[in-house]
Amino acid sequence: MTPVDDQLHAVDDRLLLRRHVDGDGDAFGELYRRHRDRMWAVAVGVCGDREIAAEGVQEGFIAAFRRADSYRGDAAVTTWLHRIVVNACIDATRRLKPTAELTEAVIAAAPPGPDGSREVDTRLAVHQALQRLPDVQRLALVLVDMHGVPVAEAAEMLEVAPGTIKSRCSRGREALAETLRESGFTDSGTSGGIATSDTGGQHETKGGGHDR
Repeated sequence: MTPVDDQLHAVDDRLLLRRHVDGDGDAFGELYRRHRDRMWAVAVGVCGDREIAAEGVQEGFIAAFRRADSYRGDAAVTTWLHRIVVNACIDATRRLKPTAELTEAVIAAAPPGPDGSREVDTRLAVHQALQRLPDVQRLALVLVDMHGVPVAEAAEMLEVAPGTIKSRCSRGREALAETLRESGFTDSGTSGGIATSDTGGQHETKGGGHDR
């Protein structure tokens, strides 16, 4: 770690962003080093393709670099970055043709099976099923179920109500399970699909907002 890196290591995200806006040439680099891995993991899950994810992360961080003065401090810097990177990934996915067969995010989400080939088949099935979901449902599942983003934070990133996120997750899980069943994968074969970190009404379908 260089002397400059050492000095910035203890500076919190908000102050780093403020320093960047004020002209500190090293501040944004520290933000990038801190958060690139998580942004990359989210991007892979959103895009379903590593090449497109790389494009989305790159474009997202460039946009954050240029638009840093738009940050008002009403959300955590990580939430602000997530929102920009996710939007960049959506744009990149719509613009570019997917080429990859599997993603690390889906591999991590799919549970291991006793048979090696069955495990690969399950992971591929989950990946393909995810890509068939509407964008809004896939985004909610990737953020909440795969990456453990709290519902309230995911709602802030995507600029919708928390109840909408819950509804999208619930509908997405149901659609994912149905697609896997149609592909011949039983609940026991996939261990219920994707494990969730949403403990606040994770299977809510009523009273928590409407999917949109």
